[in-house]
Amino acid sequence: VQLVESGGGSVQAGGSLRLSCVFSGYSYSSYCMGWIRQVPGKEREGVAVIASNGGTSYADSVNGRFTISRDNAKNTLSLLMNSLKPEDTAMYYCAAGVASACYSSSWARRLDHWGQGTQVTVSS
Repeated sequence: VQLVESGGGSVQAGGSLRLSCVFSGYSYSSYCMGWIRQVPGKEREGVAVIASNGGTSYADSVNGRFTISRDNAKNTLSLLMNSLKPEDTAMYYCAAGVASACYSSSWARRLDHWGQGTQVTVSS
């Protein structure tokens, strides 16, 4: 499995960004897919996760502002981020794991394939 993210950048608070991830490998539709962010010196945070059946879950900090989606025909994952805040600044990683990972409260630790990450910077 290989994952390649794109779409990061710098934006002012209140703005929007869309992150994309391309999955290379087999059986994309069967994987649990998620976005995880990390700030240096802080613990990683699972931002959003989407199951193979399209079920989603969000961190409280982004619920109502971010939307995760997947296109199983194109092997892609997206994260639409609206109403961005300075505290959303982080490196964002696309991650994949076994289907059952999506149903764990610790799903972010169970996704074992990661991309290289894309930086998101939100200025006030």
